[in-house]
Amino acid sequence: MAALIALVSVLSLAYGSVWLMLAMLGGFVFLAPLSCIGLYAISAQLERGQPVSMRRSLRAAFRRHLGNEMVFAIVLLVIFLVWARAGAMVSVFFPEEGDPQLVDLATYLGIGSFVGAIFAAVVFCASAFSLPMIMHRDVDTVTAVVTSVNAVLRNKRAMAVWLAIIVAGVVVGVATAFLGLVVILPVIGYAAWHGYLRTIDASAFPRHAIGITRDPRPESADQL
Repeated sequence: MAALIALVSVLSLAYGSVWLMLAMLGGFVFLAPLSCIGLYAISAQLERGQPVSMRRSLRAAFRRHLGNEMVFAIVLLVIFLVWARAGAMVSVFFPEEGDPQLVDLATYLGIGSFVGAIFAAVVFCASAFSLPMIMHRDVDTVTAVVTSVNAVLRNKRAMAVWLAIIVAGVVVGVATAFLGLVVILPVIGYAAWHGYLRTIDASAFPRHAIGITRDPRPESADQL
């Protein structure tokens, strides 16, 4: 994922502009949740004392839960398309001067950031706990998304701090020529998995009949 972000950013900057690169980085907000499903699988194996297998992780990410992931991907795609359209409409606030200064761009950047923040908040609420829940329990996408949104709204301050940590981590990763993302993204995925387990009581939902999370977590993991 870090390599993909770096590649797209470099190509956007080389064949487009800084604005295109920033827009593409913003678009990764809608793809990042899906890219973490493999990290959740690795986290589940670690806490169960299972040997970490890339094959099992990829199978969990792209085969066992593919149906729910595709539904979630469609939801993110719709949000992304609306976001792209809104971003195009915000361009009417771009200064008409040929060489605008930062002061002239204040309105454009302010409105653009506000609109982008709204869409990012929607994606964050929908994905904060939904994909870990799909990995953990045998639930459909709608149930997982509703549970995620409800959990975020009930823990606004904690989730605001978590969102700030994610944003800061991504900024640091990009500022280090994307090398920092190699470490930061797995840490975020691992923390998101355990944050889900601490926040959501999913005991009422059925377990998967097969797969990594078929077996319950050991009691020692609950005491960590």
